[in-house]
Amino acid sequence: MELNFTVPCLFGIEGLCADELKRLDMKEVRAENGRVLFRGTDADIPRANINLRTGERVLLVVGETKADTFDMLFEGVRGMAWEKYIPMDGEFPVKGHSLGSKLHSIPDCQKIVKKAIVEKLKAKYKVEWLKESGAKYQVQVAIMNDIAVLYIDTSGTGLHKRGYRPQGNAAPLRETLAAAIVKLSRYRGRELVCDPFCGSGTIPIEAALAALNRAPGLNRKFAAQSWAWSLPKIWDKAIEEAKSREYSGKYEIRGGDIDPKSIEAAKENAKRAGVSEQIDFKIAEATEFYCQTPGGIIMTNPPYGERVMLQKEAEDIYRRFGARVKGLVDWKMYILSSHTEFERTFGKKATKKRKLYNGMIKCDLFMYY
Repeated sequence: MELNFTVPCLFGIEGLCADELKRLDMKEVRAENGRVLFRGTDADIPRANINLRTGERVLLVVGETKADTFDMLFEGVRGMAWEKYIPMDGEFPVKGHSLGSKLHSIPDCQKIVKKAIVEKLKAKYKVEWLKESGAKYQVQVAIMNDIAVLYIDTSGTGLHKRGYRPQGNAAPLRETLAAAIVKLSRYRGRELVCDPFCGSGTIPIEAALAALNRAPGLNRKFAAQSWAWSLPKIWDKAIEEAKSREYSGKYEIRGGDIDPKSIEAAKENAKRAGVSEQIDFKIAEATEFYCQTPGGIIMTNPPYGERVMLQKEAEDIYRRFGARVKGLVDWKMYILSSHTEFERTFGKKATKKRKLYNGMIKCDLFMYY
């Protein structure tokens, strides 16, 4: 059965996500602002969920409809083939968003969509009541410029929740963004990698997973695994396929942070991810955490300093860190920061910059070659 999918992703990394899907041999991959579209089969649901490093979730597209009025939204949604995906006992809560459209009341839109799906399933299953006591089929409605697209979320918890980080520091870096930074660095497991502001260890862990070519979704469950029409054998096959592509070896990956609690959390997270042998975590100031060996990569997410006093502290860190890394030979640096004066305080203009988002925080990835 041919299906349409949408993978939402953080702004700025759509191309990386599209490249991942192409490498998984998905069909008709197309990147748009904040999302990537592709075609596939039911067997591609586990493959995409288990293997994607930079996508936020995998949404199955049920259909789209013009939605100038609530009546149009109701009729359009009721006309979609919900019975192909949701069984008679399926639970199907609805959530959504609206942008630049006449229908801007999200609670009202959710009620209309819910009612339309109920009416369609009642008619198809010839029942007067839907118990919704079975597996969960999370419905999403996205209305943009008066066009409503209806999805069912195959992932459940977002794909950035790999399962290795139940705890984090005060301002954790999203796993999907850390994976994007690793991809942009073109790290292949050959160079020494250092993160001198490692926090709870997200960048070093994602670097280790990439070096091992280990699928990030192997240690967690997904919503579609409990669906009636999603057979266990296709999940087993996708897991075995992912495991067969793993590498073995020892890699030089280091993480440092001045906070002992962060280092303790990083070590625990690496252990849960199965990469503790690949990473050396140490309590250390960033100005001391570097290596004289020529040829390495610094990938890091230093403090942003969102308030005035914290900004001054962050600028002082940037100055001292910038002065310290001047002595490195043949190193590349990928530094993520939202600070508008980063280059000035760091003391060097970036070779290249790329706009990215850490959650809702607009940042730049400053790249030094």
